[in-house]
Amino acid sequence: MAIQNLKEVYQHMLQDLYSANKQSLDMTTKLGRAAEDKDVSQALIDGANGITKGMDEVASLCAEHGIDPTGEHCKGMEGLVAEAKAHGIDEEYGDSDSRDAMIIAQYQRMVHYAIAGYGTLAAYANRLGLDGDAAVLKRCLDETYDGDRRMTEIATKGGVNKAAAA
Repeated sequence: MAIQNLKEVYQHMLQDLYSANKQSLDMTTKLGRAAEDKDVSQALIDGANGITKGMDEVASLCAEHGIDPTGEHCKGMEGLVAEAKAHGIDEEYGDSDSRDAMIIAQYQRMVHYAIAGYGTLAAYANRLGLDGDAAVLKRCLDETYDGDRRMTEIATKGGVNKAAAA
């Protein structure tokens, strides 16, 4: 069945974002276990908690629209998760600092995908006059940005990148 209008695009993308979050949750947990740096590991634990919260919010929005949140499989996140596994988990490194730098990079790639999803959905919700949805999605977007900024700070000011470069 062809998508007919922006509301159907919105609903489809809600399901896609739920799938993306679900896939990234498992990988974020694995990356957290693989990280040696305590700050990176804690940020990933907190990130996993944030992803879970975002999934709950998206599932609630799906329920309000009468759609199943598991109705889509996000192929974009599937690729990012495969990359994170290959480079953050399976790859061999000579030192843990380099692995931690790669873990940060892989996590942030997944987070940036979520940022794009939340931002797009918030814009659609605004256009559709779904003010309550827009507020929820904007809050999720802001929290996702906060996690991304935290990881950048750990990498650049916390010293992970400096240690990896040494």
